Amino acid sequence: MAATVALGFLVALEIAARHYGLPGPVTNQVREVIYPPKSGFLLYASLGLVMVVLTWRERLIAAASAIGIDLAIVLVRWAFDIKVTGGHPFGNGALWVILGCAVIALTRRTGQERALLLKGVGLGLLLVTGRKTGDTWLLITSKTRPAVLDQYLATADHALGNPSWRVGRIVEAAGPIGAHVLDWVYVQLAVAAVVVALYQLRNVADERRFPGHHLVRTFLVIGLLGPAVYMIFPVVGPVFAFGASGGHWAAADLWPHTLPPVGAPHPMPFDGITPRNCMPSLHTAWATTIFIHSRKGPRVLRCAGAFWLVATLGATLGFGYHYGVDLVAGAVFALTVEAAMQSLARGWDRSGVRLVAHGTAVFAALLVSYRFLPLEMARHPWVFGPLLLLAMASVIHNFVRTTRLWEPKAAPAPLPEPRPQLVT
Repeated sequence: MAATVALGFLVALEIAARHYGLPGPVTNQVREVIYPPKSGFLLYASLGLVMVVLTWRERLIAAASAIGIDLAIVLVRWAFDIKVTGGHPFGNGALWVILGCAVIALTRRTGQERALLLKGVGLGLLLVTGRKTGDTWLLITSKTRPAVLDQYLATADHALGNPSWRVGRIVEAAGPIGAHVLDWVYVQLAVAAVVVALYQLRNVADERRFPGHHLVRTFLVIGLLGPAVYMIFPVVGPVFAFGASGGHWAAADLWPHTLPPVGAPHPMPFDGITPRNCMPSLHTAWATTIFIHSRKGPRVLRCAGAFWLVATLGATLGFGYHYGVDLVAGAVFALTVEAAMQSLARGWDRSGVRLVAHGTAVFAALLVSYRFLPLEMARHPWVFGPLLLLAMASVIHNFVRTTRLWEPKAAPAPLPEPRPQLVT
């Protein structure tokens, strides 16, 4: 049933993209069998997810095959003087090996071994297909939402002190090295998620089963549900709506040196190219999920998860891709989805329902306040700023308290039975 729903969703997106004269997620993924992929790192990360079901010998064979195929393709392009003008010159080999694993599962495996290998292949393909699906969603938002609501968020953001403007100036002052680091962290977020997922799935090959819940499940669900909110609350971001990158569509060239004035906001028309992908900040949601799932790992993984969260927040604000209120909504959205996925894995109960209902109510209240109360939020920042942070903190506190109660308790060590002593 899940496979049928996923296939139907991909076909629908393919049809929608074709309606606008562009290839959809299925076409783009098939092209990467031969053409340079958009992200070779992501394809190798996806192959790493497939490898969790393989033995060490099979992993070595898979990795060597992928690298060998990539080298062969590079040599063919060199021999025929084919220039790679877009994407990465590697990654096709990883996709070939993933598809080869699917063929082996269908032709050479049976029973539980076939099901396990197909699950691994499905997990890897879902990650790369999720990226293509997201790209198509962004195209749809730019074509179907001609007006954006950036003025509402820029006004509401006064309650938080306009953090995008302030962090933007810090990143600008830090110079190109800091900007390159933040950009790399921002772009390779999915690869960081795979690193944490590989730690969580490290015992799959030995146990011959997947755990009930892991990072990839939440990561994909966030990517599936988030674009629906894009359609409800289309926003392009301060660097476009209030910066030079927006061209003549921008309301003014203010970002990041001049704070936007406080005035009555209204929808503003924008071009049909820029994605309306700001509300909520899914990069914040994904980085929050990585942070949560890295907490049970070793120290180096916990430090990496914390670094990725902080750097992602810095990039989303410092590059002008998001407003501060986007990040608040993104964090609440991530915790709500994570709570729902954990409840689904362990079985729904009253605590799970309350946790998800609380997160959903806070998220809905944030959207409503951004849309209908931005002017009041800007005029009374010392009231609404703390209220926004307290609303987010309430979801965080409820999530931490509830999920700790869900963790299995270690059985106490049995006390030794008293033994009769010989009295002399």
